[in-house]
This record gives sequence, C-alpha cells and structure tokens, in this order.
Amino acid sequence: MSWIYWLCIIIFLTILEVSTTNLVSIWFIASGLVSLIISLVYDSLFLEIGNFVILGVILLIITKPIINKYLKKGTSVKTNLDRVIGMTGICTEEIKKNVIGEVKVDGKRWSAYSTEVIKVNDAVIIEKIDGVKLKVRKEGK
Repeated sequence: MSWIYWLCIIIFLTILEVSTTNLVSIWFIASGLVSLIISLVYDSLFLEIGNFVILGVILLIITKPIINKYLKKGTSVKTNLDRVIGMTGICTEEIKKNVIGEVKVDGKRWSAYSTEVIKVNDAVIIEKIDGVKLKVRKEGK
C-alpha cells in the first residue's frame, strides 16, 4: 500500500519541477520511481526511504554539474552596450595617456581613456567598456 504514497510524492515533485526552471527535483522524481518499484517488491519502508534519499542525492551530485554545463552554454546575451566593443569611433575631445577624453561611437558620445595620446578627429577602436568609460586605441595599431 506504500506505493500510493510514492506515487503521490512523484506527482507532487513532477508538478514542482514543471513549475520551476532550475531542475530542482528531477533527481528525486527518479529516486521516487525506484522507491515505488521497491515498494511493490519489498515491504520495507526503511529501504524505500533510504533509497529515495541516497539515490536522489547521488543523482543530484553526479548529474547536476554536467546538465548545468550544457544548459548554460550559449546563454550569454549581449546588451546594447557590448555591441560597441570592436567598433570604430572618432575622438571628439583629446585623450591624453590615462586622462579621460571623449569619443563618438554609434552616434553617442562616451567618456574614454587610452594608454596613448589620441588627437581630435583621430579614428579609434573600442577595446572594452570599463564602467561608463570606453578604453580605446588608435585605429591601425
């Protein structure tokens, strides 16, 4: 008769898993299925609960890192700011070595710095975004 309890636990965990996207209880659904099968063959509540807990934890420890590796792949989304990296801009205010100046890129003005002197109207390449400033270098270097 304990198989009914295991079936209820499996249904509850399935509903919980479907309502979340974090793979919270899928391993315990699997261990619940094994416990349900054990309850049909043996009449040992200790064996059923032990299997449910131990198998669920083992499956969680072994498979979660593997599944997360495949689910996280390619989920990085570029923002509008990230797209300026690698673009060419024009220096609108002289940039001295490690002193903030200004560049225009993609129709917007940005504070910018560089490790070299960049004159007004020089073309620059955006290397990275550092807070609200762009790190730039002269085009062609």
